[in-house]
Amino acid sequence: MKKTLYLKFLLAYLIFGVFGFIIVTVFVPSMTEQTLFKDKANSLYSEATLIANTYASGLYSSNATLETVKLQLDALSVYMNSEIRVINPSGRIVLDSNLPLNIEEAVYVEGFDPTIISGSYYVIGNFFGTFDHDVLTVIAPIINDYIIKGYVTIHTSINDINSTTNSILNICYITLAILFLLSFIILIFFTRLVYNPLRKITFGAEQYAQGNYHYEISLDSNDEMGYLAASLNYMAGTIAGQEDDQKKFVANVSHDFRSPLTSIRGFLEAMLDGTIPLEMHDKYINTVLNETDRLTKLTNSLLTLNNLNTSGMILDLSNFDINKVIRDTAASFEGSCRSKDIVISLSLTGEEMIVRADAERIKQVLYNLIDNAIKFSHHDSVIKVETTLRKNKLYISVKDTGIGIPKDDIKLIWNRFYKSDSSRGKDKRGTGLGLSIVKEIINAHNENINVISTEGEGTEFIFSLAIVDDEEI
Repeated sequence: MKKTLYLKFLLAYLIFGVFGFIIVTVFVPSMTEQTLFKDKANSLYSEATLIANTYASGLYSSNATLETVKLQLDALSVYMNSEIRVINPSGRIVLDSNLPLNIEEAVYVEGFDPTIISGSYYVIGNFFGTFDHDVLTVIAPIINDYIIKGYVTIHTSINDINSTTNSILNICYITLAILFLLSFIILIFFTRLVYNPLRKITFGAEQYAQGNYHYEISLDSNDEMGYLAASLNYMAGTIAGQEDDQKKFVANVSHDFRSPLTSIRGFLEAMLDGTIPLEMHDKYINTVLNETDRLTKLTNSLLTLNNLNTSGMILDLSNFDINKVIRDTAASFEGSCRSKDIVISLSLTGEEMIVRADAERIKQVLYNLIDNAIKFSHHDSVIKVETTLRKNKLYISVKDTGIGIPKDDIKLIWNRFYKSDSSRGKDKRGTGLGLSIVKEIINAHNENINVISTEGEGTEFIFSLAIVDDEEI
């Protein structure tokens, strides 16, 4: 970001101030002045028209005397704070509210032309040189018998209008200053509430982009910024965990491949150079074969997990008898059980129990669970495989009385390549992938698998499957 966003807001703030000042100092005065002139002129023109139609008209129709009209004009002049005149078309001033009545001495407005207000009803100026300063003038014709007999003119100083304009401008300046101050306060709040948190989030994102997923964005906020920071922290933690898992994965794969390869190489070199006598070759060849079996099993497990992840576990669902699958799977361990004097006890619900699942995948689950139970069971022990029907679910249990799982390891047994210290000591050929595969398969069926274990007493794995009603068969 490099502070460009903040600079943009500062620039916008300054532009707001400059344009606000220009508008108030350039456009507002002229618009205010024009508005005040029009309002004042409109008011004066109404008065002038009223005078022309009453007092002045009576003067030309001999219904009123000069003295009477003069008194009326003087009173109105004081009321309106303006000078009122009655002027003949020739320019002679008949009456002037600011001059005494003088019939004998004629006073003219040189160059008088009533058309100066053509297109408007007021004009600003010295009114043909009769004032030494600019005034606002309105002109209304005096009509008698459809003939223009003269004109009523009202003149008012523009100083009062200018004073009002300045007062309004002062209010505008104060308002602008207040707005500018308020916008500055808003800018401060924006800096604290938006920009500073955004800068922290951006810096954190840069750290994550550089691979530093352990960096934590410290932002104590309950708004969207805080939620974004918390989401990024969670994302970084997840990626960091995945990165650590990947490192462990590579380390475990390297270890589990390197160990049998080292053994195979060592035995073969010993047989070639004569360290192992010829009569013992058969024994060590069998050992090498066992190690290759271990590598094959590890490779197959890795391929299985990879296929489960990449293909999204495509299941071949069908209706089948789970009891038959359990019996067949248990029978396949006859040799392993005989070597350790272990008995597999089956306690199955009904002669036949139809479930809907992927038969081959479920057989793989049962094989891995029973294989683990045999590995970690003592000699002369019993492994129990039971099924229990509850509602529309069949619960399958594989229980042994072996070494059990340490309490701290129970949550970790589903992790790939995880082996507890006891399992490493008990069985060197395990890949640490069997339970991961089991978990993936059961989850793909939208079912659950749980484990109950007590160290030194044994372990029980329980998973569920959906049964098929008789009507569905």
